[in-house]
Amino acid sequence: MNRSGCLSGRVFRAALLAITTFGVGTAHPAAGQEAKPAELTVSAANRAVLSQLPFANRDDYEDAARGFIATIPDALVTGPSGNVVWSQKDYGFLENDHAPDTVNPSLWRLAQLNRQHGLFKVVDGLYQIRGLDLSNMTLIEGNSGLIVVDPLNAVETARAGLDLYYQHRPRRPVVAVIYTHSHADHWGGAKGVTNEADVASGKVAVIAPEGFMEHTVSEFVIAGNAMRRRALYQFGPLLPKGERGNVDAGLGKTTARGTLSLISPTDFIRKSDEKRTIDGVEIIFALAPESEAPAELPVAGVRRRSGPKLSPQAAQPLQIRSRSDPAPSQPGLYGRGDRRGAEITRKPCR
Repeated sequence: MNRSGCLSGRVFRAALLAITTFGVGTAHPAAGQEAKPAELTVSAANRAVLSQLPFANRDDYEDAARGFIATIPDALVTGPSGNVVWSQKDYGFLENDHAPDTVNPSLWRLAQLNRQHGLFKVVDGLYQIRGLDLSNMTLIEGNSGLIVVDPLNAVETARAGLDLYYQHRPRRPVVAVIYTHSHADHWGGAKGVTNEADVASGKVAVIAPEGFMEHTVSEFVIAGNAMRRRALYQFGPLLPKGERGNVDAGLGKTTARGTLSLISPTDFIRKSDEKRTIDGVEIIFALAPESEAPAELPVAGVRRRSGPKLSPQAAQPLQIRSRSDPAPSQPGLYGRGDRRGAEITRKPCR
């Protein structure tokens, strides 16, 4: 099996064991801390934002809801013992259209957009699970199977997302998993959508950028303790939900408190414009190392090469464009209202 780099089998197996025990699932919520009101200077700065941005424009809300099919009540996902892995129930305070003094109005708006959750249709043959974890999980339908792009942060949320898809779409077997980069919210739920036996037998391909395992081990094993502590500050999963606590993390609500997993990639993309045809779907990759992550793999294009004839809209290749493109777009790898990361749009065939 190709493991991209100099990790020996023994070190590799030890790294996988260490990674799968890493996470915030066993951490305890903060308690006994008094939430304070905003300082006068903070309140004034937040109010000033209202005159700096076009808050009356509600197009983002329509964009966030477009293609919605169904969801799980309160986006509630539980673990084997009934523990709450993910839930949006406690974010009801965001229904207030007016941002409180403690929250920047722009963040408040983004937090409202990130409350959208469930299964969404982007175009024929391409669906997304949104709002069930920090990142989004993209599902590409092949001739008879399913290609999963970024299986979220936890086994439980990835499994719940796939189950939601199966409730509303044909039950296609997963034939490939793509990790777009080395951050855990893009591979941690791998064992929620496939298993090591199917990968080892060749039934399921696992595709990642060159250097994926080296950087994953560096961040989550060698620097594991520091990364874990940083995540607690960065995403605030232990803060109480509310206008003086956890409002939103920008990308999405926060990190799932579930089981982290990783299955070794079987195929590495080593240069831009490499192509793979998986179950009748041609995927074009572009490497972007040292961008958001040290090992990064944007999906530059997706096109059906064989199988059932698609509608003209769905037959066009799907491409990733950068956040600098001013044209309207569909949501991408993360939450809805920001323009972070990559966004999916249709581009006519040439």
